[in-house]
Amino acid sequence: MAHVPSGSTTQVDILTFRDALDSANTPSAEYDIRKWLYAPNFYSEYRYLLGTRGTHPLICVGINPSTARPDALDNTLKSVQRIALGNGYDSFLMFNVYAQRATNPDDMERVCNPRLHQENLEAFRYLLSLSDTPAVWAAWGAIIEKRPYLPGCVRDLVQAGSVREARWFCAGPISKKGHPHHPLYLKKDETLRPFDVDAYLNHLGC
Repeated sequence: MAHVPSGSTTQVDILTFRDALDSANTPSAEYDIRKWLYAPNFYSEYRYLLGTRGTHPLICVGINPSTARPDALDNTLKSVQRIALGNGYDSFLMFNVYAQRATNPDDMERVCNPRLHQENLEAFRYLLSLSDTPAVWAAWGAIIEKRPYLPGCVRDLVQAGSVREARWFCAGPISKKGHPHHPLYLKKDETLRPFDVDAYLNHLGC
């Protein structure tokens, strides 16, 4: 089933990331928290992160979340998990440039909700803290062109990553405009390779 936003996220009661993380670490009757990290730990109009727990995770950055949940991954996240494991990581953490849930990116809100963005940044900083040398897979594709605020959100993520000396990667062909490939249609044995995210942002002019 597709997810169409019910309205602006400014009309939604948004949990802080820290409160969402506390809930994600609380036992759930719906899924095994020893395996899954899911924040918030309930289906809502937004999602900070979804992934598996491990000691050597790969952080994958898409544009915005859709309908996936623990034990109910969509095809994009199945591909993310497969490529993470195939490249030597023991877990994957799906994160997004913007946290609003929308199956069709055309349904994303036209104006960035600064509160949602700041809490999403907190989620990213937390993911970066899980590794001594965080590995981040840029995987948003040309969808970044859907809203004018998205490149600025990426710039904030890159700045947060630089503090932790994050290493950025991509997979598959780069688009003519320089966008990193979306995970969905990648080969099963796709190899990650370094991605110069600073040069990419400079190319976008942000």
